[in-house]
Formats: sequence, C-alpha cells, structure tokens
Amino acid sequence: MQHRTVGDVMTREVVTAGPDTPFKEVAGLFHRNDITAVPVLDDQDRPLGMVSEADLLRKEAVLPDPDGHSPGRWLNPGDRARAEAETAGGLMTSPAVTARPGWSVPEAARAMDKYRIKRLPVVDEAGRLIGIVSRRDLLQVFLRHDAAIREEINHDVLGATLWLAADAVRADVTDGVVTLTGRLPRRSLIPVAERLCRAVDGVVAVHHTLDWAEDDTGQRFEQPWAYRPRA
Repeated sequence: MQHRTVGDVMTREVVTAGPDTPFKEVAGLFHRNDITAVPVLDDQDRPLGMVSEADLLRKEAVLPDPDGHSPGRWLNPGDRARAEAETAGGLMTSPAVTARPGWSVPEAARAMDKYRIKRLPVVDEAGRLIGIVSRRDLLQVFLRHDAAIREEINHDVLGATLWLAADAVRADVTDGVVTLTGRLPRRSLIPVAERLCRAVDGVVAVHHTLDWAEDDTGQRFEQPWAYRPRA
C-alpha cells in the first residue's frame, strides 16, 4: 500500500525569521503572508524554535490595564521574559519540534498531539529546513474520493495482501467509511482485514458483517516440551 508522507503534503515555500528579527517585523510577516507562525532559523537554516500568534499576544498580556489591574500577574517568569522580548529569538518557543519528510501522516499527527502544537518544521538529514506541515496539510488525506479508497482496498488489501478471491469480500466506501461484507477463510483474518483497511489513507472508520469458513480463534496449541503425564 502506498501512503502519503509529510514530504507529499508539506508546504515547501516557508516564511521564516531569524533570531534577531524585530517583534514588529514578525507581526508584519504574519499580516503580509496570512500566516500564524514562522520558524526561527540559525545561519545554517536549522530551526531554533517557532514564533506564533500566541507568542506575540503574550506581549499584550503585560501591557498596563486601563482599569488599573496588575498586568500579567498570571505569567510565570519564563513566559514573562518572552512577553517582554523584542526579537524573534526571545519570543520563540524552543527547541523546535521537527519532522522528517519520510514520516507518515499518522506519525506527524501523533507528534502534534503529543506536543500540543499546530505545525511542524520539516528538516532534511542535516537538520536544515525544507518545508513546514500543518494540521490542515495532514487532513488532506481525508479529501480522497471514495472510489480511490475502494480501489486501493480491493486491489492492495483484499487482493495483493490477503490473497482473497475477487468475490470473497466486498468493500463499500461512503464518505470515507468502509463496510466489509463477505466470507473469509479464517475468523482470525477479520481483525487483520480491519487493521489494514484502517491504514489506507482517507479511511475514517471500518465496519463489517464478515462471515468465516473456519473458526481458528479458539484453538489451543500445546508446546512440544509440555509435560504429559503417563497413562
């Protein structure tokens, strides 16, 4: 099966900043390019961190309040220092969490979920920036047409991987939801078929009403060295 990678869905033309880029220039980059974050690079194009809208808005949190409330009392010392920074190097969240172009879409999604971030700079083997991937980019896989998903399941999963006859199992796909019907030679193949279908790009869920010819799930296999009492 062919899976789309980070390299397939990432944006290659990336707006970036340097650690000495002034606060107002960073804000201008956001406005002019309709973006919400920029990677901060060193002089060898390696990501040092990310500056996002949230990092810039922290500056507002420490401004004097017209009503006389103490500004930024809730900020910890690290966040306060970033809120008072004047350049991208002081504003950025670091170190940068990066991805590689060969990562699968699920790998990138897991990294974003783990670190609670919305985008990942993509780097080559030398750590140099070659692109950026966002949540929106990763969701592109769910734009696949149902017909393309069905064809991949029928050809790659049911045929080439499970070696099933063409009329053994039928896959219907509606809005990315796969329904498998038919008969498998062994009951133990049901979770295998489900797992392989879920791994197909664009699949939202998998349901089935599959039957089987042989129930092999309850068989017990005795170890050859097991003790056997004499009759």
